[in-house]
Amino acid sequence: MTERDQPSTGRPAAEAGRPVVLQILPRLVTGGAERGAVDIAVTLAEAGGTSLVASEGGPMEYELKRAGIAHVKLPLASKNPVVMYRNVARLVGLIEAHDVDIVHARSRAPAWSAAAAARRTGRHFVTTFHGTYEIGNALKRRYNAIMVKGERVIANSEFIARHIREAYKVDPARVRVIRRGVDLARFDPERASAERVIQLANKWRLPDGVPVVMLPGRLTRWKGHRGLIEALTHLRDVELLCVIVGTDERRGAYRAELERLIARHGLGGRVFLPGHCDDMPAAYMLADVVVSASTRPEAFGRVVSEAQAMGCPVVASDHGGAREQILGNRTAFLFPPGDVAALADMIRKALALDAGARERLAAEARAHVKANFDKTQMCAATLALYREILHAAEDAPEGAERGHPAPGGAPAGP
Repeated sequence: MTERDQPSTGRPAAEAGRPVVLQILPRLVTGGAERGAVDIAVTLAEAGGTSLVASEGGPMEYELKRAGIAHVKLPLASKNPVVMYRNVARLVGLIEAHDVDIVHARSRAPAWSAAAAARRTGRHFVTTFHGTYEIGNALKRRYNAIMVKGERVIANSEFIARHIREAYKVDPARVRVIRRGVDLARFDPERASAERVIQLANKWRLPDGVPVVMLPGRLTRWKGHRGLIEALTHLRDVELLCVIVGTDERRGAYRAELERLIARHGLGGRVFLPGHCDDMPAAYMLADVVVSASTRPEAFGRVVSEAQAMGCPVVASDHGGAREQILGNRTAFLFPPGDVAALADMIRKALALDAGARERLAAEARAHVKANFDKTQMCAATLALYREILHAAEDAPEGAERGHPAPGGAPAGP
């Protein structure tokens, strides 16, 4: 880092309840962990604290730079044990240079290095559990378990909190449910201008008057793209265009597999894969139905809340965090995971809503998201958690090491 990039020391801020927080994650690409990290970093800085973010970088670095937040590039996406070991020393140096109070890890590989660095420096260690992670064998379970070794473990849904308690036998007192939040200043149908919507429709060459069924999400197999394509074979009598929005993140083979499946079913004129979209509010405005067809439970599944915030009818797999974001069949339609016939039926039902029903659903969905999944609530709860950790340290017995984890806390480093 250059001298210009150096954030100020956090000692006076921490004493006033405004800590220096270092968030650690693999990369800054589009995703839930990345979005959460940027939102928290910006909110903490606005509240008078000091934010640092360490990762391998990515497109979202720009948002940090615009907010005046330091980003430190380190090889934190690597699962190579040697690189992970070397990252410990790099993080120790960073922590000590900026007198970091709280180290907040958001992914498994960098969490191992972060936990060791936090322990060596006696700093507080917090984790956010962003997914169920495949447990598999004992080695895999141990690798995953680093995410429950924080002094506090943030679960981004009640579903994840239950998973943590049941799969890893974590003391419930260390688990905090802080649901993902939607930026309602961005995902607001009144702020998505007609010009933006028209521009995107022209870019995608969408035909006028044809209903759009949209599945947003990375081109990853478990997101359920194949199931949606199969479901469309049950809807040949319905006029629609299916738009699968999302980057393949170098998964070109999977994209090619989807394209072959589309061709095999004769759906070439009905399914479109435009890739990454920089203006998702405008995309949601083009959608008549938004689908979340994940084949395994999502930790949260922000598409469900984003779409509801934009007033879109949602069809979602009935499991995981998606189930927590809706009001029965009033703001969305659920189907059994993997049941393509049921998925088709729910899409048909959503497309059949008349104007009055769509308007009522949109109003109730927007109000529900505003009341329960506003980004400001997520950020306020996270900052309150940071304060809780600092106050708990102040109340600790005299001579206790700052940030030294209780039993079950951060493990010894690699």
